[in-house]
Amino acid sequence: MDFLRPTTWEEALAAKADQPEAVPIQGGTDVMVEINFDVRRPVALLDLNQVRELHDVELVDGVQRVGAGVPYVRIIEELGGALPGLAQASRTVGSPQIRNRGSVGGNLGAASPAGDSHPPLLAGDAVIEVESRDRGVRLIPATEFYLGVKRSALEPDELIRAFRMKPAEGPQYFSKVGTRNAMVIAVCSFAVALHPGERRVGTGIGSAAPTPRRALEAEEFLAAELDWDARLDPAVLKRFGELCAAAASPIDDVRGTADYRRHALAVMARRTLTWAWNDYRKARAA
Repeated sequence: MDFLRPTTWEEALAAKADQPEAVPIQGGTDVMVEINFDVRRPVALLDLNQVRELHDVELVDGVQRVGAGVPYVRIIEELGGALPGLAQASRTVGSPQIRNRGSVGGNLGAASPAGDSHPPLLAGDAVIEVESRDRGVRLIPATEFYLGVKRSALEPDELIRAFRMKPAEGPQYFSKVGTRNAMVIAVCSFAVALHPGERRVGTGIGSAAPTPRRALEAEEFLAAELDWDARLDPAVLKRFGELCAAAASPIDDVRGTADYRRHALAVMARRTLTWAWNDYRKARAA
C-alpha cells in the first residue's frame, strides 16, 4: 500500500489526479475501521492531515464556509450559533476522541446513510465544494450529493475541500435514536431547520433509507399549512410527522426494524418541529 502525504492543496489534487484510486484519509475514523476489519484494502492512502487549507473556517459573502478537515469539536465550539443543527449533531458523534479527529468532510466522503452530519446539512441547504486538478471547482447541493449506500457524486479525481451553508436565520434541531445513549450508530435520525424569511421548513432524514434524504412532501405540506403568526396546530404537527415517516424507506437490521424506524421518525419530526417552533415564538415575543 502506497502512502501519499501532500502538504498543500495543489499537491493533494495532483496526487489524486495521478492516482485516482488513492483513498483520502484525515481523521481515519471510518477508513481505519474498514482497513482493520479487512473490509477495504486500498492500493494507496492519501493523507490530508498536513493540508492547511482544509482547516479554514470563514464567512464568505454571508455564507459559512467550513473546510473538510475541520473536526467536529471545532464545529461545536465555534459554530454553535451560526450552524446550531450541525453543532447539535456533532455533539452526538462517537466519543471525545472521535470528535477531535472526525470531520464533516470525512462523513461526506464516506457517504454512509447513518452519518450524523447529513440530516442537518440537508435541512440547512448545504452545498459541497469539491475540486479536481484538471476540471476545477464544482459545487454540489447536498440534495444531489448522495447517490446510494456509501456512494456519492464525487468523481474519482475529485476531493472534498469544504461545505458551504448560510448561517441559521431561525431555530434548528437534530434528534437521533440509538441502541444506547452514547458512542452509537444512529438507528435513525432527523433534522429540522426553520427558514422564517422564506416561510418554509427544511428537513433531513438519516439512517432510514439507502441515502440521507429530505422529506420533501412534508416540507411542501408545511409551506402550505403552517401559520407563522400562530401557535403550532396539533393537526398540522401530526400530519408533518406522518409525512416525514412516509418519506423514509428503511430496512430491518440488527439495530432496529423498518416499522420502528418509521415510528421513531414521526416522533422525532414532531418533537424537533415543536422545539424549533417554541424557540421561534419566544424570539419573536422578546
